[in-house]
Amino acid sequence: MKINTDGVLLGAMAGDAEPLNILDIGTGTGVIALMLAQRFTDAKIDAVEIDEQAAATAKNNFSNSPFANRLALYAKGFKQFFEDHPEKRYDLIVSNPPFYINSLQSPGVRTNLAKHAADGFFESLMSAIAAHLTEVGICWLILPVDTSALVKNLALQSGLYLQKTISIHSFKDVTAHREILAFGKNNTQTQTDKFVIYSEPKVYTETYREVLKDFLTIF
Repeated sequence: MKINTDGVLLGAMAGDAEPLNILDIGTGTGVIALMLAQRFTDAKIDAVEIDEQAAATAKNNFSNSPFANRLALYAKGFKQFFEDHPEKRYDLIVSNPPFYINSLQSPGVRTNLAKHAADGFFESLMSAIAAHLTEVGICWLILPVDTSALVKNLALQSGLYLQKTISIHSFKDVTAHREILAFGKNNTQTQTDKFVIYSEPKVYTETYREVLKDFLTIF
């Protein structure tokens, strides 16, 4: 579970206000949670990870960071986490979830946990998120475009409205391969934006550099 483009984009772009309570569902090794801790200096951040090895790595990364006192790691799935903490509410919930719905399973169990969503996964995820957002809270997800269409419908069924869509393109003239979605409880007009990663092969756009300059040492 290495650092990937999806994760760093979500970590750099999620959240418009100043959330005080944040939840990262499926934190992996903790990169997104750490980025949010860097961005939102007053926020307390809970991070949930079902894979034991990834959770152990995230916990170690948290304890060795300057934000250790504001980060908490829970080595369990989101369903168990919410069953154990039904009272928790968040101003910001983020997730870079597994997205290969009903596809062939990978050989490794850990890869399956990280990358494959069984039937009912997204229904449960969106329902749980809706129940644990504050009234003004926002949920941010990054998803492949085909999965994004499904999740938009499930979110609406759970009482969440699409507030923002950012289409992610490798190059400006190619079709989007990911979407960052922001959902909330208020039915407002959906904002749309386009984000391009490369200006040419192996050359990042200025926009990409600007968004990630505070997080990646290559910039």
